Amino acid sequence: MPIMTKLLKTLTLTALLAASFSALATKPERPYGLVIHGGAGTILKKNMTPEAEKAYREKLDEALNAGYAVLEQGGSSIDAVKASIVIMEDSPLFNAGKGAVFTHEGVNELDASIMYSKDLSAGAIAGVSHIKNPILLADTVRTDSVHVMMAREGAEEFAKEQGFELVDTKYFFTQRRWDQLEKVLKHTPEKPELSEDEAKNSKFGTVGAVALDKDGNIAAATSTGGMTNKRYGRIGDSPVIGAGTYADKNCGVSATGHGEYFIRAAVTYDICARVKYKRQGIQESADEVIHDKLVEMGGDGGVIGLDAGANIMASFNTEGMYHGWKTSNGQAAIKIYKGE
Repeated sequence: MPIMTKLLKTLTLTALLAASFSALATKPERPYGLVIHGGAGTILKKNMTPEAEKAYREKLDEALNAGYAVLEQGGSSIDAVKASIVIMEDSPLFNAGKGAVFTHEGVNELDASIMYSKDLSAGAIAGVSHIKNPILLADTVRTDSVHVMMAREGAEEFAKEQGFELVDTKYFFTQRRWDQLEKVLKHTPEKPELSEDEAKNSKFGTVGAVALDKDGNIAAATSTGGMTNKRYGRIGDSPVIGAGTYADKNCGVSATGHGEYFIRAAVTYDICARVKYKRQGIQESADEVIHDKLVEMGGDGGVIGLDAGANIMASFNTEGMYHGWKTSNGQAAIKIYKGE
């Protein structure tokens, strides 16, 4: 082969390789994002003081930024949702961790769950009373046990084996939640202590987060103190995979609401199933479940989530839901009230 021909072939190959490397170097980054919630209910602006609203918005913003920073630095969606939820569990504002409500017996019983789309692994804990950050124990169940859900004394025994420090139950006491319990205990149809809205709100309260990372993996997580005045070891939807929390490669969802209905409707799984099998958007899928299916059953509450394209979803059939989101395409918001 003539030298000139060889040289031309070499130059052509070099040019092609250079073009390929250039294309790889300029390949757009995968979208990523995070959406969180701090519970739904009869949340009306007229009933909220400016100071209280400011406190809620600031704490939601703090939780959102903590989780988003993990994603921005290339961290996993699992670590992002945990970072956000720990902030909310450590705040007395929300019904999870430090702000958990009291049972009929005057104790705090905490539930949490987490799921990862990468391998469909999941972990959940229910009815624990000495775990400062239940979401961290739920994730340890996911990663360091052969089980999905552990409850009560068994979950706390596992926690000790895994090096968790158990906290005194006094850690969870807040005067606000204690006063709520006393009011519910005094409430009777003949002598009502609670308004209709207060009665509804005593039935639920949760925090949650859903994230999509730069590797395309989705994680969803939920944590709660349950229902004020609950009895008989009642467990709601928050630790139930497919009811309170679900994540697969198409979709991730975290729920907040009257848990009995969310369990019966398999809310979070149903939304992701509609995304997968009906090939429709996550917002449309959520609205069908929350505003149609759940309402027909008589259930109140809401959900947040996102899909594999970092499309954000928030849907609720109550007057408000504490929630917010942040994505790599520049979307960001903190919202509380219906129509906001």
